Amino acid sequence: MTDETETLTRFAPDSGTEVALPVHTDLLRLATAGSVDDGKSTLVGRLLHDTKSVLADQLEAVHRVSADRGLSQPDLSLLVDGLRAEREQGITIDVAYRYFATPKRTFVLADTPGHVQYTRNTVTGASTAQLAVLLVDARKGVLEQTRRHAAVLALLGVPRLVLAVNKIDMVDFDESVHTSIAEEFTEHARALGYSDDHVVTVPVSALHGDNVVERSERTPWYTGPSLLEHLENVPVAPDPHDAPFRLPVQYVIRPRTAEHPDYRGYAGQVAAGVVSEGDEVTVLPGGARSRVAKVDTPDGSVPSAAAGRSVTVLLEDDLDIARGDVIVSAASQPRVTDEIEATVCWLAEKPLAPRARVLVKHGTRTVQAKVAELSTRFDEQELSGVGAPEQLELNEIGKVRFQTSESLPVDEYAESKRTGSFIVLDPSDGSTLAAGLVGVPLAPLAAAAVD
Repeated sequence: MTDETETLTRFAPDSGTEVALPVHTDLLRLATAGSVDDGKSTLVGRLLHDTKSVLADQLEAVHRVSADRGLSQPDLSLLVDGLRAEREQGITIDVAYRYFATPKRTFVLADTPGHVQYTRNTVTGASTAQLAVLLVDARKGVLEQTRRHAAVLALLGVPRLVLAVNKIDMVDFDESVHTSIAEEFTEHARALGYSDDHVVTVPVSALHGDNVVERSERTPWYTGPSLLEHLENVPVAPDPHDAPFRLPVQYVIRPRTAEHPDYRGYAGQVAAGVVSEGDEVTVLPGGARSRVAKVDTPDGSVPSAAAGRSVTVLLEDDLDIARGDVIVSAASQPRVTDEIEATVCWLAEKPLAPRARVLVKHGTRTVQAKVAELSTRFDEQELSGVGAPEQLELNEIGKVRFQTSESLPVDEYAESKRTGSFIVLDPSDGSTLAAGLVGVPLAPLAAAAVD
């Protein structure tokens, strides 16, 4: 693994502070999604409670509020729905990041809302996930929102899915109910491109803890792992070390000190691949070539560094390199273009219309752009594509072609998530308007319509 503490500090937007977790275990980034009232918040609260990841004062507050509500047992969803507005409405309305650990693995969990109007939050929470846990109510089965969430997760390239069939206690732990739901969802996942070994179904009762952390004696017909056992042992795809090297330059470091009079380094986080001393590299979009003379880190020089690690690269030649440039493998370079076709999730209240002027932020470079074409909109009700839409509304997903004022070095999202994605900004105030995935087809979403 790479520096996990550094990775984890990027996942605390809701607290406003950095969070550092132990680095002795490997890391799993996961997201949760489900329809309203499927018990998702209770499931997340159960995971936090049963892995002893809750502070004593938090647990005391949960017991107190639960008692005030006349409940006979603590409402563990309160561990997740910390915002007053959420508690008053009884729903989860934003993405919240939760952190917990077991002796085997450290977890960063993005808890996303269930309402259809919060598709944007699902996109945000799942964008870095290696696995997603989808919840369904055993009494209701696979719903339209379940299919929609699975389609969005497939679009984002989340490699593994877990279907948690919650409230199994409400159907008397009936094996046939679980089997029917599992078969229906597995067929839907296949249509989205998932192989059977990347989809797992677990019958759970988040309220009572059945099959969440410990296997339940009340489901003797279920021989698989508990949810936590699966999360602890599921293979985690590492950062794309075998992908071509990519380093978006964040800073040019020139200390100009007596100790380092000629030091010129290019600092940033390795987005993909591995960089080593002696590697031949190209600087894009300009195209200048050189070789890596040295790889520095905060802990000193290293012979090589892999994806996810922050480094300063020194080159053999004195090149004109600035923030926003990308240092890449000379043998395998991204496409340099001023025209980007991408699948976009629109995140703003104001609709996106053709010919709109926006900013595109790709890596560490931000350029002006205009919307050249809206070719397709994803119909969330029919799970199909609608051609030539007039605009994209809040939470809608569509295929968009951007014309940028400067050429950008972009990869396909399927090949490199970091350099194959970008965000769209409002040029008037810099607010985020959309998330874009380069070259991602809407075909997997439309394919789900066969279900």
